[in-house]
Amino acid sequence: MYECKTKPTDAKVTEFLQTIEPEWKREDAFRLLDIYTETTGMQPTMWGETMIGFGQYHYVYKTKHSGDAMITGFSPRKAKLTLYLYIEQENDDLLKALGKTTNGVSCVYVSKLDHINVDVLKQMILRTVEFVEKTYGKENLIKE
Repeated sequence: MYECKTKPTDAKVTEFLQTIEPEWKREDAFRLLDIYTETTGMQPTMWGETMIGFGQYHYVYKTKHSGDAMITGFSPRKAKLTLYLYIEQENDDLLKALGKTTNGVSCVYVSKLDHINVDVLKQMILRTVEFVEKTYGKENLIKE
């Protein structure tokens, strides 16, 4: 049976962020920590070795596969900052207004925070939380 490899850990978020190089990326990561914490009202948790998650939810697919995932979060990857956000057609307006980014299925990649509009990022974080609540039900969310 499949088991999700990325799980919450007991590692300290700030200790991990202190290891980020170069310094400007570490500063951006700490800014993201503040932005996500303030916007979600949730406390950060390390997910795996490099992902900082906010809240979590339980999902069950039609195939009966189930697991837990972070509601939203980010990771200061080597190449770019990775933001885990809900990205769908109804968010196209926000994605365009966000600034200089590239994106995947549920990730937005940013070179530097100075390249994006932080107010738009906050709106996208809130939309992500709302989407997860609506899709998976508030009863399946943990907002710690």
